[in-house]
Amino acid sequence: MNQLRADGFDVADEDVARLSPFVRHHVNMLGRYSFQLPDLPGGLRPLREAEAADE
Repeated sequence: MNQLRADGFDVADEDVARLSPFVRHHVNMLGRYSFQLPDLPGGLRPLREAEAADE
């Protein structure tokens, strides 16, 4: 917030108190989400057959 205030933006303390400390760089300004999943050893498991009974 200090950088925004130094750049001349009006930043209210009430607004700063509501900010989340969680990282949000997976959401861009267009509302699109980007998730990069780690490479899993062995890849993904195969899909179950449509005819298989639910267990």
